[in-house]
Amino acid sequence: MKKLIILIVAIIIGIQPVLKADEGMWVPMFLEKLNIKDMQQKGFKLSAEDVYSVNKSSLKDAIIIFGGGCTGEIVSPEGLIFTNHHCGYGSIQKVSSIEHDYLTDGFWAMNKSEEIAIDGLTVKFLVRMDDVTAKMFEGISDTMTESERAEVLSKNEDAIIENATKDTHYSAIVENYFSGNEYYLVVYEVFEDIRLVGTPPESVGKYGADTDNWMWPRHTGDFSIFRVYMSPDGKPAKYAKENVPYKSKKFLSISIKETKPGDFVFIMGNPGSTERYMTSFGVEEAVNESNPAIVKIRTSRLDVMREFMENDAKVRLQYSSKFAGVANYWKYFQGQTKALKSLKVADVKRGIEADFQNWANADPNRKSKYGEVLPTFEQAYKSQAEFNLANWYFREAFFGGAELLRYASGFRKLGKLLSEDTVNQESVDKTIADLRHSKEAFFKNYYKPLDQKWFAESMSLYFWDIPQDQQPEILVENAKKYQGDFGKWADDVYRNTLFADEAGVDAFLDNPSAEKINNDPAIVIWTDFFNTYMHANKPKMQPVQDLMDKANRLYVAGLREQSPNKKFYPDANFTMRLTYGIVGGYSPADASEYKFYTTTEGILQKEDPTNPEFVVSAKLKELILAKDFGQYANSKGEMPVAFLSNNDITGGNSGSPIMDAKGNLIGLAFDGNWEAMSGDIAFDPALQRTINVDIRYVLFIIEKLGGAKNIIDELTIVK
Repeated sequence: MKKLIILIVAIIIGIQPVLKADEGMWVPMFLEKLNIKDMQQKGFKLSAEDVYSVNKSSLKDAIIIFGGGCTGEIVSPEGLIFTNHHCGYGSIQKVSSIEHDYLTDGFWAMNKSEEIAIDGLTVKFLVRMDDVTAKMFEGISDTMTESERAEVLSKNEDAIIENATKDTHYSAIVENYFSGNEYYLVVYEVFEDIRLVGTPPESVGKYGADTDNWMWPRHTGDFSIFRVYMSPDGKPAKYAKENVPYKSKKFLSISIKETKPGDFVFIMGNPGSTERYMTSFGVEEAVNESNPAIVKIRTSRLDVMREFMENDAKVRLQYSSKFAGVANYWKYFQGQTKALKSLKVADVKRGIEADFQNWANADPNRKSKYGEVLPTFEQAYKSQAEFNLANWYFREAFFGGAELLRYASGFRKLGKLLSEDTVNQESVDKTIADLRHSKEAFFKNYYKPLDQKWFAESMSLYFWDIPQDQQPEILVENAKKYQGDFGKWADDVYRNTLFADEAGVDAFLDNPSAEKINNDPAIVIWTDFFNTYMHANKPKMQPVQDLMDKANRLYVAGLREQSPNKKFYPDANFTMRLTYGIVGGYSPADASEYKFYTTTEGILQKEDPTNPEFVVSAKLKELILAKDFGQYANSKGEMPVAFLSNNDITGGNSGSPIMDAKGNLIGLAFDGNWEAMSGDIAFDPALQRTINVDIRYVLFIIEKLGGAKNIIDELTIVK
């Protein structure tokens, strides 16, 4: 009785008693076997087949992969998509200009003819998943080396995909689950005509920006709206005027009912990557070396971008999406390191490993199979330490370095074609046409002075932080030639390359030659860095990676064998998953308690006209002060903005629908909380929370701020 009274009081005052999050990113096709009874006991009102079915429409048919790294959901019979603002950010930026700055001002199509096609944007619908583990393991033996094993797996994968997609318009991949112990075929239908329907201004969709990123309380209207189009005969097609809105197999209804602590909720989406089975050795490497290196490089890159963006409105628009992409995980890795330390994750992992080793040693057969797994990990990480930094600097400071180098590398194919004894003019002409087409997109969002400075900074970082015997010769030679003045080297490179400005590229493509390509300083630099990595450093890394792969596979297999009655879920791999839990707040620290939702009052409390991250438009402020919230206010007359739930998500889940027990959309997942940033490696049930934008705030912004009643009228709203 006492517990019931406490719960009732907590609901009344809007604070949820301490909750334990529901860990697990579950594969929808296995809900019937693993989860449905537990879900229904906790309040779920649907069946497993309502979620995933290949025989009838189900919720999986309303969930999409949006672009290359997010989730979206279909919310109308005509292919209307809701996703996050930060997921649509790059597409919105792509169609923006100084004259039509949709990032700053927002955009609302008042009818379908005003919707804007986004070149290159795709969405994927999951058609089905099949267990192909047995087929993938055909020809595999325990005596194989990892390289031999990988070769057989690759051949089997190609055959499986070819058989699955033959005579269809589908695409398919084979993904490994449980560190290579299981394999599943994942078949998709890919649509290429996607159009922008609506987006709030940045002051709403990115309110709080980097300051509030990964933080609670949050007041960000993180949503954007698109539409899928198809050919008149119902098939995926590239953009064409005659294309028609997608006829939805399934779409989500939207509930604007009150959300309360303890309400059952679930999220479906495509979480990108987790490492929940990482050992203590991996945690130590991340904390002490990998994460600090990433943060250091990205800090330098952000500083360079910020310097130019703050002084030029055009550059700000050109680099806004790039800046956001770099900044997001710059802050993430800082938070992850802090959480891994404060939550003593390495110690927790060591406890798990000790239990595993004792279990393995207790039986001769288990000891033979699993006894050397952890010593193998230890040795592999010790060996990896030799070149771990060089590996990360190649990714972040070179591959993520100067855009000129990556762009110039795209001309190497033309150089090879022009170098052949018998030149295939048809192939040359096609390649030139492709390069002319890509040129416009590249230079639209390119600013030479910014890139030149980042080249100098990234080369300096690489030279001073990486052992010289792991550096490309061209870096060592030019550091000596310019006496450590990388700015002077950058001056020479950008003055003499053909590829740093559009006019130079046009002139070259009018009169191309292999000699010009092969001798261009940008291509020479790219080639030497790439060859050093591929032919000098990577061969040293591969044996260690093989050890890691084998140890991971055996470790995960052993953990599952050690606990046969435990329900395991595989690490995230950007395929569809479901996570379920409840709405509720949390306690971030001693004597602190966070309520489960925020309101528009918090927007005004954070307002700072001198800080672009916290600007509130006059119209939004007027609506808030007048409490002009329409049907979207809660029972207290407040306008909810965001709310917390204890679902288990990660990157890739951005834009995922959070749904009530009946499968109605109540919000969009868009972030996690700072205190549990170690979640990709170790899930903390007391702290882990998902931050969701409340669907009522989304609808309020569409209707009241955007005036796009036509979008509201297209939705099915449950009151």
